[in-house]
Amino acid sequence: MKGERLMIRVLWNALLILALPYILPGVAVSGFLAAFITAVVLAVLNVLVKPVLIVLTLPVTVLSLGLFLFVINALLLMLASVIVPGFYVSGFGAALLFSFVLSLVNAII
Repeated sequence: MKGERLMIRVLWNALLILALPYILPGVAVSGFLAAFITAVVLAVLNVLVKPVLIVLTLPVTVLSLGLFLFVINALLLMLASVIVPGFYVSGFGAALLFSFVLSLVNAII
């Protein structure tokens, strides 16, 4: 049951990663396979790397009332663009906007 939810969430994120470059500038995805691999890589990075970054940047995150988490998400997106061929983020601003919209849509769903 939990594995099914995780797979649905990864597929949903893959569809979002595939659709958002049509709306947002500075992000490109070559196809569904690249979007799916990016969603899987982001899920792994969110499990392994994000908690360490949150602990290391806790004072800044508290002072910014949690808004620094968007910066962490943007950095993870930029790291995913380095790892995944077919997924490209042009810069930090594009990654920040992309992470904000991705987080917002996931929160709404």
